[in-house]
Order: sequence, then structure tokens, then C-alpha cells
Amino acid sequence: MSAASSNSSRTAIVSGASRGIGRAIAVGLAGRGMGIAINYHANRSAAEEAAALVEQAGGRALLVQADVAQDEDRARLLQQTVAELGPVDLLVNNAGVAPKVRADLLEATPESFDAVLATNLKGPYFLSQIVARHMLEQPDRPNRSIVNIGSISAYAASINRGEYCVAKAGMAMMTALFATRLAEAGINVYEVRPGIIETDMTAAVKQKYDRLILEQGLTPIRRWGRPEDIARAVVAIAEGAFAYSTGEVINVDGGFHLHRL
Repeated sequence: MSAASSNSSRTAIVSGASRGIGRAIAVGLAGRGMGIAINYHANRSAAEEAAALVEQAGGRALLVQADVAQDEDRARLLQQTVAELGPVDLLVNNAGVAPKVRADLLEATPESFDAVLATNLKGPYFLSQIVARHMLEQPDRPNRSIVNIGSISAYAASINRGEYCVAKAGMAMMTALFATRLAEAGINVYEVRPGIIETDMTAAVKQKYDRLILEQGLTPIRRWGRPEDIARAVVAIAEGAFAYSTGEVINVDGGFHLHRL
């Protein structure tokens, strides 16, 4: 039996799947035959492009507009996915936003803090809660997982976007908490921790990181990360490659996390 056919009845929710890392993850999972709920917030045209790529890769695509920061939207995302694609086997918490203004730590506003944490931490936390409850109602389905897309910002301090760093540090603990709670039910939880990835979010700092990576060796592997690098890690998790691991942080960062002399 091929990988695609063996996964044909499996369903994944990928939040923030219209572009960048989320789109690459959705397409990667579709290549294994999974049905994909492509969650997006506002960019319908980008989500439609992602859906076409998912179907070309061999998966089933469902577009679901939802703001993961909102309680009602999270509930609707799960309900619509289950109704149209079936029980959820994999949740990928990928949706995230950067601060609208990169303000110094001493100038950042409560409004920016609340907005970033609502999408980057509160949303994934409570989406994981309702999806975990749903998974617990389907005890006979094997290889169920929750994957949080974290960031090296969980530990690398950026004083002009402190709210983003705090949110990603919180996601690291969130991974440990859900992993501990769900292990006995056979639901594994992971954090995939990207480094400096070439996406729309990093486009504004491309020249800076071109210099740091290519000339100064910020990462031992001297290139930008690509969304597909993250997708490969998520696909491996979805296929059960780490079945005896939970709460694990999988660094996909070109070696950024290594301490060097």
C-alpha cells in the first residue's frame, strides 16, 4: 500500500496555511494523501492557490476562513473540518503574526502585545484544547499528533519584537503541557522550531540576514531556511517517524541553536 493510499482517510488542520510555511506544510501532507483543512484569516486568493496545490499533490482541500484568536472561529474551524473531511488526526498550529511595528522593548504598547499573543499563543492553546477533546472522542484512530510551529525567538531575544518572543516562549511550554496531558491517550505533541526562514514575514529584513548568514556565518549551514524544510519535519511526524517521542523540540534552523566558540 502506498503512503498516499494509507493516509487517504486521515485529516489535518493547518492553521495559517494560505502562504509560506503553512502552505508548504499543507502541500507536503497532501503529498501523503491527507485531507487538509486550509485555515486562513483574510487572504482568500492565497488560500485558493494553496488549495489548488494541495489537490495537485494528491490531497483533499477544504478552505476554512477563521481567526484563531477568536473563540467562535476556532470552534467553527473544527466543526467544519470534521463535517466535511472527517475526524482530525493532526493539528498543525502554524498561524502567527509579527508586531505591526517593531518597537523597542521600552516603547512597545499593550495593544501590540495583546494582538500578537492572541494569535500566536492564546489561539493555538485553545485550538489545541478543543482538537484534543475531539481526538479523545476518537480513541481507535492511531498516530494522532499536535504540532506547534515555534521559533528560535523562544530563546533568542529580539528587543524590538518582545511580544513575539514571549509568545513563542509560551508556545514551548504549551508543547510540554499538552504532551504531558495527552501522552496516555496516545496523542503526541511536538514543537518544530524554525530558524530564519525565507517567507513574507522575513522579507523586510532580507538584506540584514543575507549578510549575517552568508557572510558572517550566523548559522553553520550557510543558507536561508525554506518553508519546505519545515514541511518535511511535519510530514515525518505525521507519518509516525517519532512515535516514541513527545514534547520534543525539533530544531529546523541550520544549526542556529548550537553554541560555538
